[in-house]
Amino acid sequence: MNEIDMNETARVRRLLGEPPPPSAEASARALARLEEAMAPGGRHVRPSGAGRRRFGRSLHLGAGLVAAGAAAAVAIVATGQGSPGSPPDAPPASVDLGRQAVLVAADRAAEQPTGNYWSAERLSGQAYVVRARTGTYAIFGAHDETFNWTGAKKGMGEAYYSRDLPARPQTPADEALWRKAGSPSNIRVWSNDHYYTYSTKATKWRSEGPEVGVDPEGGGVFLDKSVEELRNLPTDPARLAAMFLDDDAMGRAAGLNPKSKKAKAEALRMGPAQTATLKIMRVSGLLGTPLPPKVRAGLMKALAAQPGIHAIGHVTDPLGRRGVALAAGERDVTITAEYGTPKAEQGTYRARQTIVFDERTGALLSRQYVLTRPGGPYARMKPGFVIEYQAVRSAGWTDAKPKPPAELPF
Repeated sequence: MNEIDMNETARVRRLLGEPPPPSAEASARALARLEEAMAPGGRHVRPSGAGRRRFGRSLHLGAGLVAAGAAAAVAIVATGQGSPGSPPDAPPASVDLGRQAVLVAADRAAEQPTGNYWSAERLSGQAYVVRARTGTYAIFGAHDETFNWTGAKKGMGEAYYSRDLPARPQTPADEALWRKAGSPSNIRVWSNDHYYTYSTKATKWRSEGPEVGVDPEGGGVFLDKSVEELRNLPTDPARLAAMFLDDDAMGRAAGLNPKSKKAKAEALRMGPAQTATLKIMRVSGLLGTPLPPKVRAGLMKALAAQPGIHAIGHVTDPLGRRGVALAAGERDVTITAEYGTPKAEQGTYRARQTIVFDERTGALLSRQYVLTRPGGPYARMKPGFVIEYQAVRSAGWTDAKPKPPAELPF
């Protein structure tokens, strides 16, 4: 299996070449189509665990991204240092242009080839501040890579793999301070409600399943649907919004019983920014499955039209790829001393959830939690810093049974 077989973005670019930038007329038409299609007819939550996200099958079934720990993902306990990664909020004058760019990207989502196996490779990381005596620097810890493949039909098998990636300084400036501190191979940071030590060494691939990671009876099911059923999903943005993004759908994705009075009360307590955050996570998970191209485009347009979702122009993801982005509203996050948190970690900052698309192909690049106003553990940081992320390094179909990549991503 070569890289092109695995990389959806590279495949589409090979088929279509590099398209020219959209004209103003094309952008206006895309915006008008969306508006027509969609016309009507803070409190800080601490994630569970020891500061490290553990690999689990639910992470690779699209909607399952939100089902486990959605509330925790709204305001993640993470620390980091400003970097020149994603730019800060775009000025209001550019928002309309950014929205149109997302719509054009959705229209450019091209036919991806079918095959025998679907696979996806994802990276995730969380930022931490290291307050060394020789200078404060930032790392990505809780850094891991996951890979899964699933046969197109039941009985073709499925497998899930994960490995820990090295904790590493985030920027050249951080690396210089890390070296000044003695280039420690084990880095101790405050994580959630205790100190945790991250290693600068990677681990080997781990796997799940009855036969060294492979379930021979698996395959053929995505989002509890077969490939054929996925092809029959609606492509209309309004219908997709009703199916995946309305209040009941979001409640189910978050594990709430839509018939429960308590669940309805909890939903009402969620503000617009939190609801928009969950919708970004929902769509990010859905786009990690082999949805037909027109369905993918419809979901992107549906998300762009949701209340509380804003276009913010061009953004660089943690892997250095530049794309167009949508974001939820900003939310204040306050960290107190309630769980023994050191004073240096306490205070209030503001952040938001963001989703980034390849402008030329419409491919999902990343979902990332971004600092918008420094404060608390982020007092020295710059707006635009990625606090936590999940990036799609590759996703697509192949005819040969996939294998997890041997080389590290960086």
